[in-house]
Amino acid sequence: MPKEFTYRGLKLEELKALDTREFAKYLGADSRRSVLRHFEVIEKFVKKCRKRAEQGKPIRTHLRDLVVVPNMVDYTIFIHNGKEFVQIKMMPEMLGHRLGEFAQTRRKVEHGAPGIGATKSSASMSVK
Repeated sequence: MPKEFTYRGLKLEELKALDTREFAKYLGADSRRSVLRHFEVIEKFVKKCRKRAEQGKPIRTHLRDLVVVPNMVDYTIFIHNGKEFVQIKMMPEMLGHRLGEFAQTRRKVEHGAPGIGATKSSASMSVK
């Protein structure tokens, strides 16, 4: 039997019933400050999410600095990483984090085989 999710002692249903500013009281200092300063932007985004989900349209955003609030949970959001939109399913464990944390802007470097002229020794090799 899976353990039920709680955040600072509150269940997800209780968190969803809270106002955005009331939820901010349960966050750490940096996230709380951001939510309290930009709660109007967050509420507007949640309203947009609800509307687009009802219409069956994808939710796309460039707002990488938004803090994930309980009303965003269970939505699939496409977050821009600078090049493309990365599909992210919002989970309860993401509460309090920022959207940009889940859409990485840099990739792991994958080196291929060195080409001719890549090193000093390959310069002296004969080219066929």
